[in-house]
Amino acid sequence: MRLNRSFSMKQHSEFSRARLDGEAKGGKYLVVSTLADSEATGSSKKAGIIVTKKVGNAVTRNRLRRRVHAILAKYIDQIDDQGGTRYIVTIIRWRAPDATFSQLEKDWLKQVNRLGILTAS
Repeated sequence: MRLNRSFSMKQHSEFSRARLDGEAKGGKYLVVSTLADSEATGSSKKAGIIVTKKVGNAVTRNRLRRRVHAILAKYIDQIDDQGGTRYIVTIIRWRAPDATFSQLEKDWLKQVNRLGILTAS
């Protein structure tokens, strides 16, 4: 399952707003930030991933990015957008290369549940 391109955050301003104005929760492998923008037109969800060079080389960073994309694709329909646009930024921490896919998924779900943006379905 792939994450549809319409859900991708593309502009730096979207990342900045979600990080600075939104709420964030951090786990062992990931930090998840979210911002609900009720002033935006339409109802949509936008997701982005941040991974720095501290995490590892390009192969490692891309592997982690693909794993988080798969997690987002799996759960994007269950995220509550509250009648506006919901921005979700996932930051991959330096410990993440040691994690398995299931550990990353559990950590992401834990942070999203702590933020209260996942609807029960």
